[in-house]
Amino acid sequence: MISVADALEHLFALARPLEAETVPLLQAHGRVLARDVAATRDQPPFDGSAMDGYAVVEAKPGARLRVIGESAAGQRFEHPVKPGEAVRIFTGAPVPAGAKTVVIQEDVTRDGDTITLGDRLGDTSHIRPAGGDFRIGDTVGAGRIIGPNDIALLASMNVAELPVTRQPVVALISTGDELVMPGETPGSDQIIASNTLGLHALMRDLGAAPRLLPIARDNEASLRAAFDLAQGADVIVTIGGASVGDHDVVANLAPQMGFDQTFYKVAMRPGKPLMAGRFGDSIMIGLPGNPVSAMVCGHVFLAPVIRAMLGLPTAPAPRKSGILAQALTANGPREHYMRARFTDAGLVAFDAQDSSLLRVLGQSDALIVRAPNDPPRMAGDTVEYLPIR
Repeated sequence: MISVADALEHLFALARPLEAETVPLLQAHGRVLARDVAATRDQPPFDGSAMDGYAVVEAKPGARLRVIGESAAGQRFEHPVKPGEAVRIFTGAPVPAGAKTVVIQEDVTRDGDTITLGDRLGDTSHIRPAGGDFRIGDTVGAGRIIGPNDIALLASMNVAELPVTRQPVVALISTGDELVMPGETPGSDQIIASNTLGLHALMRDLGAAPRLLPIARDNEASLRAAFDLAQGADVIVTIGGASVGDHDVVANLAPQMGFDQTFYKVAMRPGKPLMAGRFGDSIMIGLPGNPVSAMVCGHVFLAPVIRAMLGLPTAPAPRKSGILAQALTANGPREHYMRARFTDAGLVAFDAQDSSLLRVLGQSDALIVRAPNDPPRMAGDTVEYLPIR
């Protein structure tokens, strides 16, 4: 049995960053930028007005100037401005050659083609310089998840396509004769398969491309059929059957089918019967069948692996610090991930921590992380937790 940290190190050694592919800008949201991308133009591409007003060479209180034209966004005034002249200008419009400042319209009185400047002019030019936002060759750096703000920036850089890391294909296989899919009618000794659906949602949130495969029954033929369907996946995730009982087909049969095991069993709760290794060109991770165990292992192990394959930093799931609202008894010898909720007073761990209780997980905001043999904790103590909302 190995520690959580050691298990993650083994998994990171198995997780190879994936290659890049090019997608249209509108399809890049939520993807990981694979290479630096450079601007192909200056922004703004010209000196532009930041206000509605009049472009002039020099602004002197009380000066009278002749209006010689107009500059609007998309329709610049083509001629230079000389002393004693002004050009009516609107926000975003190119500033005419020769103009050094824009007098806002509130500081101007107009009479026909003549304007008179007010006596309380500010010292701001109200001109946005060319390239003031970015210039040709300025870059957006690789290794970032592309968000809405990035899309807006890249569009203004005139970038129509982006190199992004290919989404890891994750094949999800539930195992067991006791399982049926949601919507089916279970027999008297059957339950609904829930783990793969929850993990499917988690994989999508992480930017992977999950594939939900048919349930593998507790026999060799069914498991072989499931692995055949998983061909080509970057990651194969089995749920259940990872222990060593007579009916645990994954642990018993996978090595015969080409599974090269790296480790088995992790000193954590829930989630001890976890195994991982390589199955051909795929990473294979065998999760416990208890529903909470599978989901906790998804947050603790699968999520960091997917991020590493996407080219994001290789690191454990990020933890935060919070204040306990209620005391906790001493922890045992395994690292414990306790379902908890936020209250106005701080974090409260649920009394029921059995690994079969999905309802408790559904009510949880966080997993309080207890180190092995962690001593009793008092209300007001600071603890680490994993956000799961």
